[in-house]
Amino acid sequence: MIQQGYIERFEDLDETAQGTLRLTLKFYLKDGVRTGVIEGIQRVSRPGRRVFASKDNIPKVCGGYGISILSTNQGLLTGHQCRMRGIGGEVLCEVW
Repeated sequence: MIQQGYIERFEDLDETAQGTLRLTLKFYLKDGVRTGVIEGIQRVSRPGRRVFASKDNIPKVCGGYGISILSTNQGLLTGHQCRMRGIGGEVLCEVW
């Protein structure tokens, strides 16, 4: 998500198996007011309803301006990365 411009930096706070991350989100000034770069985030898969997408059915968020995050056998990837690699997976959330 750093490459997509949503996160300014991150720190690995805990070196255990589970781990703990500290994320610093990006902000910008709009009319003198500090506004977040992330306008919205929506959870797609839930414990009671898992949503999977094949390589041909990966959703585009906000006409390509947002990103979808998928859990694949190659780790957590964005929808764009999945399309480039030709793999599908479980759609975790959408960010715009």
